[in-house]
Amino acid sequence: MNNKSQYKTKQRAEITAYLMSKSGEHVTVNDVCKHFDEMGKPIGVTTVYRQLDKMVEEGSVNKYTLDNKSSACYEYVDSHKHEDSHIKCYHCKCDKCGKLIHLHCEEVEALIMHISGDHGFVINPKRTVVYGLCKECQSQEHIIA
Repeated sequence: MNNKSQYKTKQRAEITAYLMSKSGEHVTVNDVCKHFDEMGKPIGVTTVYRQLDKMVEEGSVNKYTLDNKSSACYEYVDSHKHEDSHIKCYHCKCDKCGKLIHLHCEEVEALIMHISGDHGFVINPKRTVVYGLCKECQSQEHIIA
């Protein structure tokens, strides 16, 4: 193995470790780059995209594209955690601050099953986003009003 491929392998391992440390959270390519810049180990944006795309193909990372305005989000997939759970992940996005909230909820899953069974429509959890206001922005709305 030459030095260049060892370097790419090391970067891949470091990106994976970072994603694992953020398990259950969404991160963007900019988040990943910022993290490594702050550690004094800058990684190029193209390299991060390439590595994340490979991880998505392999199934170790999920990619979420919410809309044309937002950056894609990535989430490390803990295979043991996801195998044990039948509940898929849906998302809520705040219209005001842009916060993205994971939604693992049996009630939502029941609604999804109802829509599928009674209406013949299968919803894609990776592309399902509910828009509204997060708690913090709701509080600010009450303060302003």
